[in-house]
Parts: sequence; structure tokens; C-alpha cells
Amino acid sequence: MAHKKGQGSTRNGRDSLPKMRGVKRFAGEAVTAGSILVRQVGTKYHAGENVGIGRDWTLFSKIDGVVKFERHGKSRMRIAVYAASAAAAVPAAAAPAAA
Repeated sequence: MAHKKGQGSTRNGRDSLPKMRGVKRFAGEAVTAGSILVRQVGTKYHAGENVGIGRDWTLFSKIDGVVKFERHGKSRMRIAVYAASAAAAVPAAAAPAAA
């Protein structure tokens, strides 16, 4: 006896909702304490200065300040938040040169 289901049956009737992952605040943006910086799975971006990491690898700001993306070793990216006064003292990694 054949084990095929009747007409109109489908095996693909399932779908999951989008997870809305990615970078939420970019370099140079001012953030408040508790602001979500990145939603991610795993550590594509690592927590730097004044940045916390949640149970689901979400990176969030611990202080009010300015976001900065930094290289950490050869292949890692680190996200840090510096206080607004201290951010002026930290050189920008990819600041465009004034012509």
C-alpha cells in the first residue's frame, strides 16, 4: 500500500518570525545607558569598554556616551562606549580625512 498523503497535503507549512538581528547603533552615535548596540547569535562582535553582554549575546551600553568600533587582534571586532568628554580624546579608527 502506498504511503502518500492525499491531494493538497503539504510538508512546508511552517515558518518562523524574523529575529531582527544586527547592529542597532553605529560608530559615533550617542547612546544612553541600557541602549542595545547589537543583537547577534554568538560573538561576531565582542564587548569592549563600558559594554555589557546579555544572555543571548546582545551587546548593550553600560553608560551614557559615544559608540566606537575597535579592532581586537587580527580578526575580532570590539564595540566600546566612551563618555562624551573622553570620546573626543579617543582617536577615531576610520575618520575621513578633511580635504
